[in-house]
Amino acid sequence: MAKKKSNGANLGFEEKLWAAADKLRGHVDAAEYKHVVLGLVFLKYISDAFQELHDQLSKDEYSDPEDRDEYLAENVFWVPQRARWSFIQQHAKSGYVDPDSKKKRDIGQLIDDAMTAIEKDNQTLKGVLPKDYGRAALDKTMLGELIDVVGGIGLGDADSRSKDVIGRVYEYFLGKFANAEGKGGGEFYTPQSVVKLLVEMIEPYKGRIYDPCCGSGGMFVQSEKFVLAHGGRVGDLSIYGQESNNTTWRLCKMNLAIRGIDGNIGPHNADTFHNDVHKDLKADFILANPPFNISDWGGDRLREDARWTYGLPPSGNANYAWVQHMVHKLAPSGIAGFVLANGSMSSNTSGEGEIRKQLIEKDLVDCMIALPGQLFYTTQIPVCLWFLARNKKNGKFRDRRKHTLFIDARKLGTLVDRTHRELSEEEITRVANTYHAWRGEKDAGKYEDIAGFCKSASTDDIIGHNYVLTPGRYVGAEDIEDDDDMPFEERMEYLTAKLKGQFKESGKLEKTIVSNLASLGFTGKESS
Repeated sequence: MAKKKSNGANLGFEEKLWAAADKLRGHVDAAEYKHVVLGLVFLKYISDAFQELHDQLSKDEYSDPEDRDEYLAENVFWVPQRARWSFIQQHAKSGYVDPDSKKKRDIGQLIDDAMTAIEKDNQTLKGVLPKDYGRAALDKTMLGELIDVVGGIGLGDADSRSKDVIGRVYEYFLGKFANAEGKGGGEFYTPQSVVKLLVEMIEPYKGRIYDPCCGSGGMFVQSEKFVLAHGGRVGDLSIYGQESNNTTWRLCKMNLAIRGIDGNIGPHNADTFHNDVHKDLKADFILANPPFNISDWGGDRLREDARWTYGLPPSGNANYAWVQHMVHKLAPSGIAGFVLANGSMSSNTSGEGEIRKQLIEKDLVDCMIALPGQLFYTTQIPVCLWFLARNKKNGKFRDRRKHTLFIDARKLGTLVDRTHRELSEEEITRVANTYHAWRGEKDAGKYEDIAGFCKSASTDDIIGHNYVLTPGRYVGAEDIEDDDDMPFEERMEYLTAKLKGQFKESGKLEKTIVSNLASLGFTGKESS
């Protein structure tokens, strides 16, 4: 069997770079060391880009290579003398004696000074870069080793930028950090194959795109890649986002900066529910991976919120607060694609079922996808993708009113290690093309229901299943009773609904047989 193509980076030096970075893990808090490492990678990137332009200007007798405006004109970050990588690497082992104060600065302090100087001269980076390399707990020898490894990789020169080396390093590292940190480390990272599937599904060619819990900005990065791959330009998308965690917000700012992406993710980190920094935004596209089943989201303080159009979300679970927040942010013809825990498809707890009923009856649910387990670093449980459309008859696609597409993708994906699964490029294309064909896109082919994989169901069908949105109910999933991934409650819900359906079909069949016999004169009357 041919090996499925992986979505991961494959640069050849990642493992060496990771091994050097991973040495720091025992010396720095797990939640912080990713910022130490990625901060250095970012510093090398902007220094490379600066140095390349500096060399070009040095050859031009009419240009001043130390003129800051020359760099601003080329959209290159200005890097002060003592923040340049050559200076940092030169003093990585021995430190540096400041000629003014006569005091020796070790490598950690030099990096902190460099980060401070860069922020001072580049306002878009103000308050973003990590500046805690001088802390006593950070082993300076290991830091020096890491600098040597990073120093051997071209990141910001024109050739490296054309190959998106820095972006691929970031993606690789974010995945490795999430894996290393386990359950507590995934708030900043959604697996690349899941992000790519979301983006390929909703096709954000042009317009306003929003992520209310943007983490490190992976949804934005993949959306920009999609636009460029389809002949568009950086800037065709207006990016809006929000992130509550300060260090993750800074990570997102750096991730966007290295890509040259101009995104508005707020002036600071902020809680989306309690401090919406984009109050008036109506987005054409929404992509999100909200934290699953959050119980302490402060719902008790938002009982009268205008966003709860379809019902009051329970204070003990934020899932349906996220759903309604995103519906509230959609433009009249907008579409949202987001990840939720599987329980969101069938839960009736604390009014969640009533909210889901309202969403279905208002014809907002366009597509539901059941994903396999083990895709996420934060949880081994399977999750689902929701796609909501404000207007299923908007002229862009065929009229899909009163119908919803269900896709059961739980059998897809390949284990890339003992605990993590990944969707291949081919699988992503298959799922996305199914949706595109169903909504009538040109060149997407003719849609057909496929038993065990996809089904176009009417709203009446969904009502007949008590407003449950689990794809297996509709596509006729194979051997669903033996699916170890399905939680007991969900399996019993499925079996009960299936039994009721069989009783219903049995009743219909009985009436049909009796009617046919009667038409032949056999009424079955008892003789006296």
